[in-house]
This record gives sequence, C-alpha cells and structure tokens, in this order.
Amino acid sequence: MLTESKLQIDKAVLDQTCPAGEPWMGLVKKGQTFRILDLEGNQAVDTLFYNADDPEERYSAVDTIQRQGRLYLTTGSVLYSTEGRPMLTITADTCGRHDTLGGACAAESNTVRYALEKRPMHSCRDNFMHALAHHDCATHRHMTKRDITANINFFMNVPVTPEGGLTFADGISAPGKYVEMRAEMDVVVLVSNCPQLNNPCNAYNPTPVRMLIWD
Repeated sequence: MLTESKLQIDKAVLDQTCPAGEPWMGLVKKGQTFRILDLEGNQAVDTLFYNADDPEERYSAVDTIQRQGRLYLTTGSVLYSTEGRPMLTITADTCGRHDTLGGACAAESNTVRYALEKRPMHSCRDNFMHALAHHDCATHRHMTKRDITANINFFMNVPVTPEGGLTFADGISAPGKYVEMRAEMDVVVLVSNCPQLNNPCNAYNPTPVRMLIWD
C-alpha cells in the first residue's frame, strides 16, 4: 500500500549515502524511524536485521511471511524475529512491494545461475561479511557466514510464477521512492546495496541509496 511519510529530511538524526554496490551497517534504536531512499531508481537493497543486544535473534523470513499471510511487504507489514517478536513495522512506503524470497547474491549463486566465470564478481554475501568484519559493535563482531540468513530485498521485483518459481524482473521503484520502518526494539541493520550485474534487479546498473534515521 502506497503511503507517504510526514517526516522531514532536515530533522533526521542520521543522513548517510551508501555508494553503489557497497555495504552499510548501523544501529536503529527502539522508537526511531529508519528510511531507505532509492536515489536513482530500480536499485535492490538486500537487508538483514539483528537484535542489537543479542544477534542470535534476527529477522525471520518464515515468521514474517507466515504472520502477514503474504510474500511481499509494504505499509503495515511487521518484520518478525526468530523469537516471534516484532522487530520493525513498515510505516510508510512509496514503492508498494518488497521481496522476501529472492535472497542475496553470492559467488556460489552467481556461478550456478549464470556462468562459472561469474564466480569472482562482487556479491551481497561479500558485502555482508565485509560490513561485519569492520563493524565496531563488540556484540556483532564475531558473527560469521552462518549468521547471514534469508534477507529482505527492498525495492526488488521478484514475481512468483504460476508453477511456483521465482523470476528476477525489472524493478518497480523509481528515483526518490522510499520505505520507512519504526523499530520495535533496538536493531542493527545490515545492508548490501546490491552490486548484481547479471539480472535486472537494479536495471544492470547499481546506484547509491540514502539511509536516514529520525528520533
């Protein structure tokens, strides 16, 4: 459901740009609002959420999909944790639909889906691991590949076929579109601003996105 926000950018307590194809990691405290802004349109933003105090509790695609009763996220959707607790609630959305099934690209998936020579290409899995390795939060410093679970792909268009398969289609976002979430607990946000060049999830042209937080 398309819903615009009333928050003003000049009132944000954090305003950062994540470069094209790069990772981003940050803390959103309970009650704060977090926005991902698609600056140039059709960019896929692979995102994971963790309890800031206990990274063993993290976003659960299974719980979220089951409780919403639908595959795609938009205004009003609640993102649930592996403990069945609300982590964030989507409070505004000018894109209208966000993917829960497509997953994050990796060297392995690029090889299987496309070609052996694609293996060295930069991927979202690489971004996640790079961000974790350089994050200064002691609670999350020792996380590994085993902590990278099923993610949300904000702005990404992944239609489900009548046979139950997935297709990576042209994005439905546009310059200036955004999704906004209220944190229901202190959460660490882990983002890969997708570098994928083999499918149209970002129009074959990774672009920067903007991260904003309000009290």
